[in-house]
Amino acid sequence: MAATALATGAVLTLGGSANAAEAAGTIYGCPSGYACVYPNASWNGGKPSLKFYKYGTHKIYNQFGKKRFFNNQTGGAKAYLCKGSNGTNCTVSQRAGTYYDYDFTPINTVKLTK
Repeated sequence: MAATALATGAVLTLGGSANAAEAAGTIYGCPSGYACVYPNASWNGGKPSLKFYKYGTHKIYNQFGKKRFFNNQTGGAKAYLCKGSNGTNCTVSQRAGTYYDYDFTPINTVKLTK
């Protein structure tokens, strides 16, 4: 599944994916079952700036510029990056075990689903 372009018109960088063995544990400071945001387009020494665990919509504030987003959820759970403050207008759908770098300037919510 390809990441959808954000308002800037392009996905900034395709990062890659974690292998199945890694997805079962903490990777770069992101615990198994979580989706994590890193403060720039790197792993930031294994220190994410935001971590999300529960299914649902999570508002984010003051996130600008390029950030790394890692979906370390399990069981095929998906993570969405959305422009709407209530989890609408989701421009990115990301499968479990993958990470990408995105421009977070237009993003207002992270939505986690089964």
